[in-house]
Amino acid sequence: MAGLGEHITAMVRSHASGDDSAFYSVALQIAAREARQGHHVLADDIKKAVDASRSATPRSNVTKLAQPRGDLANLVEVSHPEVTLRNLVGPSELMERLIQVIAEQRQRKRLLDHGFDPTHRLLLEGPPGTGKTMTAAVLARELSLPMFTVRLDSLLSKYMGETAGKLRLVFDAVAQRRGIYLFDEFDALGADRSGNDVGEARRILNSFLVFLEQASPESIVIAATNHRAILDKALFRRFDMVLTYDLPDTTQARAVIKGRLGPLMKGMRWDIVDARTEGLSHADLVKAAEAAAKAVLMRGDTTIGGEDLVSALDSRRTASGG
Repeated sequence: MAGLGEHITAMVRSHASGDDSAFYSVALQIAAREARQGHHVLADDIKKAVDASRSATPRSNVTKLAQPRGDLANLVEVSHPEVTLRNLVGPSELMERLIQVIAEQRQRKRLLDHGFDPTHRLLLEGPPGTGKTMTAAVLARELSLPMFTVRLDSLLSKYMGETAGKLRLVFDAVAQRRGIYLFDEFDALGADRSGNDVGEARRILNSFLVFLEQASPESIVIAATNHRAILDKALFRRFDMVLTYDLPDTTQARAVIKGRLGPLMKGMRWDIVDARTEGLSHADLVKAAEAAAKAVLMRGDTTIGGEDLVSALDSRRTASGG
């Protein structure tokens, strides 16, 4: 019965983490065990139940079972993004590196079998609104994984014991629940501190470094920051890849606007639009495009002109303090 007990424990753990593939795998192992013991009817029933469940459960729903529970529920927020790689606009070098991350994760078992970890620790740095959080969402969607956003307000504590314990909970989940784990506004945790709390801050950072170093390659841990300059230098060598995000150039700005407006935009006068996009982030461009579209539709038109977009871009620049 010891072997059966281990199988049941594994099934419970895989169910709790929302990992249906692991759950079915263990169920089939139990079926094989029963067959070896001569219980062929029971083994056949288990196999039929697995086959029926697999065919009845859409693949896209598998990771949606991975809801955080217990103390972890207070530390992370789970989402299931629908944004794809085609929706992300960036320089070719950045896109190529993201494609590489996706490819390595999709073939992670082959890499692990030969002693190589897939890229699974990413540091994203750059101005606000340039696509860092969106990148985490894209990776989640492309790899059919849930995205767990770590709530730093719940994670950080003035008591080191509590903070280290909470960090351990998150990284235990990284090993047990395959997903994308995003530490957004990471400088709140990873900043190079000075002052009266330097000792306490150093201990918190050292705990994070240890956990990051030991992080399971089954999940991807992402830290995103708007302030690379204030991060502790010890952090950079612990990440497998550092990706830098910048404000979009003219070509990228056009792509962002086109991607949001689609068929509403015909015969756009880019000669009057391009100069107005300079200095705006990807998020600013999306907001401006949406504002222009709503204004046009509400007045009864169906086509957005250059003047409509220029007006919205200027308003957005003013609102963002540009």
